[in-house]
Amino acid sequence: MILDSFILFFAGLLGGILNSIAGGGSFITFPALLFAGVPPIAANATNTFASCAGYLSGAYAFRKDIATDKNSLKKIIIPSVMGGLLGALLLLNTPESVFTEAIPWLLLFATLLFIFGGKLNQLLVKVGGKHKHANVIGSILLALLLLIICIYGGFFNAGLGIVSLSYLVLARYQDINLMNGIKLLISSIVSLIAIVIFIANGTIYWSSGFFVLLGTLSGGYFAAKLSRTLSQAHIRMFVTVASLFITVYFFYDTYGLPAAMTDNT
Repeated sequence: MILDSFILFFAGLLGGILNSIAGGGSFITFPALLFAGVPPIAANATNTFASCAGYLSGAYAFRKDIATDKNSLKKIIIPSVMGGLLGALLLLNTPESVFTEAIPWLLLFATLLFIFGGKLNQLLVKVGGKHKHANVIGSILLALLLLIICIYGGFFNAGLGIVSLSYLVLARYQDINLMNGIKLLISSIVSLIAIVIFIANGTIYWSSGFFVLLGTLSGGYFAAKLSRTLSQAHIRMFVTVASLFITVYFFYDTYGLPAAMTDNT
């Protein structure tokens, strides 16, 4: 129990640092919860709880930037609430065995988003520059896209910030501070709604989540100093390698070696 607590705190510490500098902290905290013996669905719910404090503090830091776009907040808040609710309910109604088999694919999706998210957003900037979204159909499609993104966030939190930025690029946002603020606002709302559902269902492992949360908050605090000495490119490379390794491990753990390889041995 003491060893598990230390591992969870250290994972939260590292995850908090990564989230503050380059993102990708869930690649560390979610597997750590699984390795500590928390069941997959509960580990996902607990990870959402542990990550939420960072979203809230970040959104608070960008509150002045968010306030400059008050007229669009309803378009952000309503889909975020609905998506967080639907995603959490979808998770709780997914059989444990099905979710366990989905974990490698969810991690792969989040890993690809982390690696190629920047290029995707650059592509969307070019596309968005050629097409206006002022028409009714465009507005409806954007709202549906945000709802889908928020459902994903309520179901599996990793990578939510990256896909949220992609939505904001399509919605023709340009102020990076405002985009970061709204991204964190979306993540905060989705996570809070999901957490309420998880609490009502008794899904969160509070003791495990507390150690991850404590580590995450500590990591976020120390990241302010570390960010001045560490290269963001090197941090992103570390997250990329770690996420690929973890994804491959979960594919192996879930599906084992391919039949052709086992037949040859």
